Amino acid sequence: MNERPGCLAGLLKLFLVDAILDFFQEKFGFGRGGCCGCGCGVIMLIISTAITCSILLGTDWLNFGF
Repeated sequence: MNERPGCLAGLLKLFLVDAILDFFQEKFGFGRGGCCGCGCGVIMLIISTAITCSILLGTDWLNFGF
C-alpha cells in the first residue's frame, strides 16, 4: 500500500509552510535587525526551502485525498 499523502494534503502543507514563513519573516526576517541583520532571514529561507522540497517530493500529486 502506498502511504504517501495526496494532492490536497500536499497543498495544505505548502500553504501552512508559506503562512508560517511569512509570519516569521515579518517578525524576525530580512531587514528587522535581529540575528546579525539578514542572518535569521537566510536561515529561515533555507529551512523553508528544505521543508518545501520534502513536501513536493513526498506527495503523490495524482491522489486527490487526505
